[in-house]
Amino acid sequence: MTDRFTASDRLSAAALRQLGASFNWGVATSAYQIEGAVDIDGRGPSIWDTFANQPGRTVNGESGAVACDHYRRWADDVAMIAGLGVDAYRFSIAWPRVQPLGQGAFNERGLAFYDRLVDALLERGIAPHATLYHWDLPQHLQDRGGWGNRDTAFHFAVYADAIARRLGDRLASLATHNEPWCTAVLGHEIGKFAPGAQDPRLAAQVSHHLLLSHGLAMSAMRASGTACPLGIVLNQSSVTPATASAADQAAAATEYARFVRWYMDPLFHGRYPQDPGIAHYPEVQEGDMALIQAPLDFLGINYYARIWASRDEPPVPPPMALGSTDMGWEIYPDGLRELLVGLKAQYPDLPPIFITENGMANADTLDQGRVADHARIDYVRRHLEALAQAKAAGVDIRGYFYWSLMDNYEWDSGYAKRFGLVHVDYATQQRTLKDSAHWYSDTIAASRRLATPAAADDSAAREPVHG
Repeated sequence: MTDRFTASDRLSAAALRQLGASFNWGVATSAYQIEGAVDIDGRGPSIWDTFANQPGRTVNGESGAVACDHYRRWADDVAMIAGLGVDAYRFSIAWPRVQPLGQGAFNERGLAFYDRLVDALLERGIAPHATLYHWDLPQHLQDRGGWGNRDTAFHFAVYADAIARRLGDRLASLATHNEPWCTAVLGHEIGKFAPGAQDPRLAAQVSHHLLLSHGLAMSAMRASGTACPLGIVLNQSSVTPATASAADQAAAATEYARFVRWYMDPLFHGRYPQDPGIAHYPEVQEGDMALIQAPLDFLGINYYARIWASRDEPPVPPPMALGSTDMGWEIYPDGLRELLVGLKAQYPDLPPIFITENGMANADTLDQGRVADHARIDYVRRHLEALAQAKAAGVDIRGYFYWSLMDNYEWDSGYAKRFGLVHVDYATQQRTLKDSAHWYSDTIAASRRLATPAAADDSAAREPVHG
């Protein structure tokens, strides 16, 4: 496959050296997007099962009922992951699969599935990185108010404790939440994600309950005695004002406060950001912020595009110098560097960082057994170069997980958007490595070759992220 790539496709040796011998190369997925098997072996319904079955909610009314059939094909998928040569695999645990009601009894068949998955990854030399919540709340809890009900935060802590006790001895890391902004804003303010509410006040309260559940879970997992590194995953963006006008500068500050600081400030400063553009603040009870500020062993950051802030009517469009992805998102790799360097300055106590998601949807076509997705190769290469620049500026970056391992169910977009390194034919479930998968594999191999002379002690590659 190497002959498919030109010299300009390759990640520079300088970037590879900067990322270093201990850098973790990974791929990522989430449960509802790949597992399927939503009604077997004791799994309960989730809010996404309910939401996707409501007319008009998703493209073509599509759901994750089958998705990539990973629940049945997991062993072959693990072999495929190993074939890429990655160090690490990030996945999420389906809460309704292991605790169907979100409270009360746990489901042994669901827990056993993740036991098998984790053990198989370890046997292949792949570090398992798990996330407790990637948006699939048990419907039973939603019927009782969902994340708008403070009790859900306490149920989440019980679930987290159980998973830490069951899997924590074998996981390389365990994150509480994936992108709480999406749960709060897309799920409860805009209504394009489950459960589909459109209530800004509710969204603000949901965001607080999510952070509270994180703090309660961290406390419960620490008390369980697990040595597994614990953290949270946040979607973040740099923000650029469209012009130098005072209005655009203020708009940029508000967008950054709503998108980044809204979660970072409670985690690291114990308070919500105060900004005149923020209309709704949650009810916070005594002691909540102390819980939310539980020390993190790592921070996961998902980056896809910058935020472009314009108050003009119509808004000033972003330059799109490198084009956009199939989601319509601007390709702006330097935003990753801007974001990370800015975070280091604003939050001096940052723990080690993993880029837990970064990738592009591309209009891929399978042609005679090949997907020539050069645009994705260019996207990943540019973002890795930006990541190396951020590391050179002093940001402690431990790894990169491409989103996603394979094409999968893309939420309200159904199966129309393809983010994967691996093409999935949903009719047959045939997996085909795209050119980008071969490129990523080659890049990882090049990193190891470059590191070999100076990496006689490989123990650094497996050092715990908390020290």
